[in-house]
Amino acid sequence: MVELLYPELRRVAQYQLGARHPFSTLQPASLVNEAFMKLAQSERLGVNDRQHFIALSARVMRQVLVDHARQKGAARRDAERNVTLNTGIMSAREEEVDILALDESLKRLAEHHPEGAQLVELRFFGGMTIEEAALALGKSVATINRMWRASRAYLFLQLQESQ
Repeated sequence: MVELLYPELRRVAQYQLGARHPFSTLQPASLVNEAFMKLAQSERLGVNDRQHFIALSARVMRQVLVDHARQKGAARRDAERNVTLNTGIMSAREEEVDILALDESLKRLAEHHPEGAQLVELRFFGGMTIEEAALALGKSVATINRMWRASRAYLFLQLQESQ
């Protein structure tokens, strides 16, 4: 499964990191490799299908990005904490987002709406489309669209407050 999905996960990592990202030491291949290493260390990695594997990988990629931002932030207060993500939170274009603030906002969203946080993770870090996320979460496309709008609005407000 890893061999089949590696190119797709690398594409997702390239998409998430963007062409001009401040993580000069973290390239898409490194992000995917670190994610695979974390996944391989997991004792109970029961993968059901492609969507489930992408969802697990998205969560691990998020953890790798957050860990990397924390390490860089500790070395250079606030330096390299921002990452260019194709989030669609602030607008329809790429925007620079403080990855630690995004992580904290996602944790708060998960407290109130776990499925909304999972959807955001699938879309932001897994690169899934609405249709793929609907399939992965076992929901209709209409439900996922509503959840997506609500989750993005919540994160928009959270990220505006953190700036």
